[in-house]
Amino acid sequence: MKKYFSLISLAVVVLVAGFSYGFKAKTVVVSGKTVVVPDDAETKYAKGFEIYKTKCVACHQLSGEGIPSAFPPLKNSDYLMADKKRAVEQVLNGSNHEITVNGAKYSMAMPYQVDNYDDAVAVINYVLNAWGNDGGTITVDEVKDIEIKR
Repeated sequence: MKKYFSLISLAVVVLVAGFSYGFKAKTVVVSGKTVVVPDDAETKYAKGFEIYKTKCVACHQLSGEGIPSAFPPLKNSDYLMADKKRAVEQVLNGSNHEITVNGAKYSMAMPYQVDNYDDAVAVINYVLNAWGNDGGTITVDEVKDIEIKR
């Protein structure tokens, strides 16, 4: 629990800093603050974007670039693009193991973010297609065999 509290504390601090990035994009309101959105994936994958804004942005940032040495990038992530189903599983069940993303190691635990397949697929499809990512999509039928562990 202490580790998750530290993770949340760090996420709150970097959330504010992450909103200062300069993007060529439009603005949206997140938690009462106007922020910049890097591309139009939020329109095509609106449900996933809404989940991302509430569950993921604090760690992975609105830019999808993460926080070096703490939270991995989702933008141009070799790890993400290598296995879409694994990405859905991590959103559903969290992850406690070290990963390597674009040559950098990350060991911070990720708690589960959503409770069901539909939300997990929605947010992963957003991430697969945001910030210039061209990761295609994944369907609920493709991930139904993932056991949701709680």
